[in-house]
Amino acid sequence: METPIERIRIYARSQLGEAGSHGMDHTERVTSLCRVIGQHEAADMDILIPAALLHDIARPLEKERGLPHEAEGARMAEAFLVSIHYNSRLIPAICAAIRTHRFRSQERPESPEAKCLSDADKLDALGAVGIARTFMRAAEHGGSMDDAVMHFHDKLLKLKSLMYTETGRKIALERHAFLELFLKALAEETGNSLS
Repeated sequence: METPIERIRIYARSQLGEAGSHGMDHTERVTSLCRVIGQHEAADMDILIPAALLHDIARPLEKERGLPHEAEGARMAEAFLVSIHYNSRLIPAICAAIRTHRFRSQERPESPEAKCLSDADKLDALGAVGIARTFMRAAEHGGSMDDAVMHFHDKLLKLKSLMYTETGRKIALERHAFLELFLKALAEETGNSLS
């Protein structure tokens, strides 16, 4: 018999697909980061792990219909968690974490679990993985290498200072440094001062 987490993972995969800049591979990395950060930050894993697995389930709807994935994802997550009889006491906190995880969200994360999820999601945009995802994202949107480099400057280089947890800040420092080294090398190789 499947555990609730296995059922949540299967549902998330059914919504996201396996790969892409925001596919299930991203979700699994965010979930792994949440385990690390959550342990150091004394988070409730019965809230954090479901939130991590479900945080991007509405990304395809955002792409198709322009719905903000954080708000729609929280709504979808609530309906799904109720349908599998997940602990009803925990569902509001899971949905709040999903609703506030996004870099651009108007709402800010308040609970330890929401802060851990927001940090983990941002950390997956830094370091070597973040570099790979940025170029994937540019290709998915029909963009060029210059579009990817602009994304580094518009968003990714700002993430280090936007971490909520001490653990997130420590990981971000290392990944940010790698990002800066990459951009320096890219600028030297391409002769592009934008890098």
